[in-house]
Parts: sequence; structure tokens; C-alpha cells
Amino acid sequence: MLNWLLALASAPLLALIFPRFNLAWLSPVALTPLLWAAAREPRPWRRFAMGWTAGIVYWFLVCYWIQFVLAGYGGVGETGGWALFLLFCLAKAIHMGVFAFAAGILMRRWWAVPAVAALWTAIEATHGFFGFAWLALGNAAISMSLPLRLAPYTGVWGISFALAMMAAALALALLGRPRIQLLWLVLLPFLTFLPPLPEARRGQETALLTQPDVSESADWTPESLDRSEQEQLSLTLRGAMTATARPPSIIVWPEVPEPFYYFDDPHFRTYIDNLARTTRAYVLLGIVAHTPQGQPLNSAVLISPAGGAVSRYDKVNLVPFGEFVPWPFRAVVAKISTEAGDFAAGRRVVVSPVDGHKIGVFICYESVFPNFVRQFAAGGAQVLFNISNDGWFGKSAARYQHLLIVRMRAAENRRWILRSTNDGITAAIDSAGRLRGELPLYTEATSYTGFSYETAQTFYTRHGDWFAWLCGAIAAACLVAQSGTFAARQTRG
Repeated sequence: MLNWLLALASAPLLALIFPRFNLAWLSPVALTPLLWAAAREPRPWRRFAMGWTAGIVYWFLVCYWIQFVLAGYGGVGETGGWALFLLFCLAKAIHMGVFAFAAGILMRRWWAVPAVAALWTAIEATHGFFGFAWLALGNAAISMSLPLRLAPYTGVWGISFALAMMAAALALALLGRPRIQLLWLVLLPFLTFLPPLPEARRGQETALLTQPDVSESADWTPESLDRSEQEQLSLTLRGAMTATARPPSIIVWPEVPEPFYYFDDPHFRTYIDNLARTTRAYVLLGIVAHTPQGQPLNSAVLISPAGGAVSRYDKVNLVPFGEFVPWPFRAVVAKISTEAGDFAAGRRVVVSPVDGHKIGVFICYESVFPNFVRQFAAGGAQVLFNISNDGWFGKSAARYQHLLIVRMRAAENRRWILRSTNDGITAAIDSAGRLRGELPLYTEATSYTGFSYETAQTFYTRHGDWFAWLCGAIAAACLVAQSGTFAARQTRG
């Protein structure tokens, strides 16, 4: 019973380090109870069950908002929303079950601290491959200047590794293991030799971010759509004309629930082209485009100050149930988007020219994929934009969780990220992941903000998830070594 209680204690501790609680100081110890329990439990499948149960509670506490998104917008009702959400928790918790199963093996050896940290990091990096990624442990340290120095080299994975090392060391200390097994922690002070975070400076360029606060549940008719377009144009022009000292060089509209068809609707295209000409600024906005076969695409189009499209990026990483319905659920769950049929996924990263510079834009949920976002910077983008519609999250902690993730992408690539959302959180983030201004939630508003183009590429930008792969290799090698030792002892016995 004590082992079960210890394992379950890690679930609320992990939930507390993220928004809405933000008790980030708990992040170095959040995994300690689970590791303590795994080391005490000799039965492998009991370890898996304890980790799996803790994982179910963790995902339930952190991603509770998925239930009402499915219930409210997926057409499955309250009961169906709970059923699907619980299935989601059961599936995602397998990762933590596997971690506890293997960690119990690694905790027996003198190299337990780095081996367990490598195991956690490697498993954490697999979430995206299995349908849904969200908060990595390292995201909790976005406001910790010392561990954040790792981000430009290892990505968020190096920070997760450092936090997991501390949790494993504490678990070993509680188990009464020899102090020499904790000496691995002497590696952490060497973080002070990494370059410090860039100083906070005012941006040298200007942008206008819009937050139109459009209803998620509106039924769109030609009349209501035209009225909404006119309102957003008026909002944008008011914001642009207020900045008379230095007009914005680029205007950003977010991803919104309205079906904007720049390429298929001449009326809307005229609106946007005239907006660009009037403000003499580039205009970046979320639209619905189509493949040659007619499938919808969630896209971002960049309009030049002279009018006309400069480039189009089609979202590559689609949201399950938001933009497509996985095949087992197509008979019972409605896609959140109002487009007919599933969205098609884009095929490539697009970097666009702007006045001699280059920009990249990733859309909404794509922010959770570090290796994907860094490809924009690797392709030459000197500033990044994130357009999103977080209105589907309701008044939940998901908005703040999403912003936390975007901030880590800025720190990894040393790039400003300008974030425009439908009803919050619209914000400017500097190249160290610091918030440099945000708009209030659920408010129709614009943000006139500064930013800077950055040209230097970080080690992580150039090489991607090398550290996560290395952790996978280390964890596998340690498990094989421990299995070999166990087999040898069995043979001698």
C-alpha cells in the first residue's frame, strides 16, 4: 500500500508544477515518490501498474479540458466526452507505466541517476509519435535562468534530464543508498559555464497582433461572415493607425473559427489586399485553403504590402479530433472544425521573405513539437509567428499551458515568437522565452509590439533532437547491461 501511495503522489506533484498552479520549484522532486516506489517494488508488472495508475491521474489532472472540448464541440455529449477522455488517459498513461517498469530495474545500480534520467527523457520524447504530445517536464523550468541555459543545446529534453536526475538522486537518498551514488549531481553546477540568457532588449522592428475574440459556436452565413470580416478589418485599421510614430511592418491575424477563403473568395481577398495596401504592411493570417483534390487545409498566408500572396504554409501536424478524427472513432465523434471532411496535412516547412528578412509561422498545436518548430529557424527564419485559436480550451488552464510550451520553443531557437490568438493569450515572447507583453483574455484588442530579427542559429536549431536520441541509447544500454548482470547471477545461482 505504501508503494501505491508513493507512486500516486507523483501525479499531483507533476500537475502542480504546470499552469494553473505554476509551482515550478517542485519540478526537481515531482518524480521522486514514483521512483522510490519503483525501487521498493520487486514485481515488474506491479511497478507497471503503479506507474500506469499514476499516469492516468496525471493526465486527468493536467488535460481535464479535453473532456469538455469533446463534449461541447465533438458532438458526443457529456457522457461521451468523459468516456473518450478516460480512454485518452488510459492510453497516455502507458508511457509512465513503462517508465516505472524499467526504472525499477535501473534504480538497482550505481549509475541509477543518469540512467533513470535518460529513460524518462527518452520516453517523454516519444509522446508525439504516439498521437498526442503536451507538457514535457522541462517546460516547468521556463522561468529558471540556470537550467534554461541548456535549451539552445539540448532543447527541452536536456532540462527534463536535469530535473529527472535530481528526482532520482533524492529517491536514492531516501532509500539509504551510499552517497557516492549521488555524485552524478556534481555535473549540474557546470551549467554555470554555459552562456547566460540574452539580455532583455526592446525589439527593433514593429508588429501588430490582433485578437478579434470571435465566438467559437457561431453559425456562419454569408451575411454574418461578411459582418465579422468587416469588424476585424476595422479593429486592425484602428490598431495600425494608432501607431503613427512607427507603423507596424507586419500585421498578424490569428487562426479563427470563421471560414476565411483567401484563394477561393474574391470578396475576402479584396478586403485583405486592400488592408495590406492601406497599412503598407505585410499581413499574415490564418485561412482555409484546399489541395488540388479539394481537401481542406489549415493554412497561413502572407500578403505583401502591394497586395497579393507572397507564400502559403499548410499545417503539417494536425490535431486529433480537432482537424481529423482517428479511424476508430469516426462513427461516433464529430470533428471540431466546421469544414466538410478531414483536413489534409501539409507536406513541408515554409520560410517566407519579408523586406530582406525571413519569417516562419507554425499553427496552434504544432508548438508542442520541438524538432518540427526548429526546422523553421534552421531554414533561415529570423523571427517566428504562432497563430492559434485557443478558444476551444474554454476558460481552462490549457491556454497558459500552451503559452508555456511556445515560450520554450523561443528559448530553444533563440528566436522572438509573436503569438496571435483568437481570444487569448496573444503575446510577444523574446529570444530567451520571456514574455514581453500580452493582451487580456476574452477581449477584442490589438497589440502593437516590438520584435527583432535574429540570425545566429543555436546548436539545437542545427541538430534537433540529438539529446533525446542519445538518452534513448543510454537507457537501452543500461537496461541491457542490467539484464546481462541479472542473467549471469541466475546462471551462477
